[in-house]
Amino acid sequence: MLNKDMDTITAAREGLKNREYSSLELTKSYIELMESNRHLNAFITETPDIALKRAEESDVRRAKGAELGSMDGIPIAIKDLFCTEGVGTTAGSRILENFIPPYESTVTQNLRNAGAVMLGKTNMDEFAMGSANVTSYFGPVKNAWRSSRQKDLVPGGSSGGSAAAVSAGLALGSIGSDTGGSIRQPASFCGIVGMKPTYGRCSRWGMVAFASSLDQAGPMTKSVRDAAIMLQNMASFDPKDSTSVKSVIPNFELALTSNIKGLRVGIPKEYRLDGLSEEIKQLWQRGVDWLTQAGAIPVEISLPHTKYALPTYYIVAPAEASSNLARYDGVRYGLRETGQSLDEMYENTRGAGFGEEVRRRIMIGTYVLSAGYYDAYYVKAMKLRTLILKDFQEAFKSVDILLTPTAPSAAFAPNKKMDDPIQMYMNDVFTVPASLAGLPAMSIPSGLSDEGLPLGLHLIAKPFDEEMLFRFGGVMEEAADFNGSPPCFGI
Repeated sequence: MLNKDMDTITAAREGLKNREYSSLELTKSYIELMESNRHLNAFITETPDIALKRAEESDVRRAKGAELGSMDGIPIAIKDLFCTEGVGTTAGSRILENFIPPYESTVTQNLRNAGAVMLGKTNMDEFAMGSANVTSYFGPVKNAWRSSRQKDLVPGGSSGGSAAAVSAGLALGSIGSDTGGSIRQPASFCGIVGMKPTYGRCSRWGMVAFASSLDQAGPMTKSVRDAAIMLQNMASFDPKDSTSVKSVIPNFELALTSNIKGLRVGIPKEYRLDGLSEEIKQLWQRGVDWLTQAGAIPVEISLPHTKYALPTYYIVAPAEASSNLARYDGVRYGLRETGQSLDEMYENTRGAGFGEEVRRRIMIGTYVLSAGYYDAYYVKAMKLRTLILKDFQEAFKSVDILLTPTAPSAAFAPNKKMDDPIQMYMNDVFTVPASLAGLPAMSIPSGLSDEGLPLGLHLIAKPFDEEMLFRFGGVMEEAADFNGSPPCFGI
């Protein structure tokens, strides 16, 4: 019934509107694809019964002529970081293996209210800590793409399951979360669109916390328009979240005008890193050329504190994680191991429940917050974070948007970089600065590497100017004309 030309939210929405198929038929097709591609390990929990029930409800609403949500009947996936009432939420960790939330996150509730159909909960790096989706207690996720040597590749992280599911055609879209690049980097590795909204645009209520001042939900889709549709339905002001911002939510689809004539594009010179590969440099230049041909004006700018962004992030984020993850103690919920004393029970529970990378980051965070080191590390990092934000504020006085690469390389083999955490952290070198500044940013598939793997370009806009992202993103998408699909593409 379905074909490759119907693999976007936009197309499926039209198909449903024109009664070419029902939501139930559409959903059944995606359930079959999800089940036949389990070798990717993209899902932790599949929810076919829930999906079929919600699809039937959508069809009933459509048949009755009732008011429909803008994603009514559309099958999507949800990162297993968002609480879903009555459905397990693990955050990719053993310590939450058996946790069943009694409530629904605001973001997933918003999508449900819009009529979206939940296919299942996607795999992820444990507690969103990782850049390759290899730290999950439930096993690594495989990228649907293969290198020219037909080797397995990582999908990026931490939203690797969401990226792999969308890339392989197992869902029409997925929710991801981005703390330092966890939507945008896997989007680049998997050849899809990944968008991080402004911090505060989407509620964090019901989202398992990693670093509270950085975490933000966002859409992962096949197209820029699809991302606009999803964000429209995800965003809201939420009084239950103290970091949620009460701001007008524009119609993001209307921003896709293709008109960027006369707008100024900032090219940060500090992003031209020593050792940056030629193929990434060439891709970046092609992006500049595309925008120039569309009438935009490229301007070289400086973000002088960029070089401090990565070390700043890996002080701030683990510090917040060490505090947030203190709640997993075996007392209230989650895994509980026995011990001869309360302290021993804590120790045994956390030792058994947390993986190596999570333990490493908790220890880093505890160290930088400890007496004697707080001022030397954490306070200094927070001052640098302010300077990084000021760099962006100064740049946006003269430009409308920034263009950078998304990641320093294409997807790599699972065994590469695993023994060197610093090399792994370098995957986020281009995405972290925008996260520290709370800015909206988007990765757009823009070409293929020498090995035939997806590469992304990265747009960064002013706070709450997601419309500018979609405006430029649409132009970039059209110019790149990226139509590559992984070998296992389901439809």
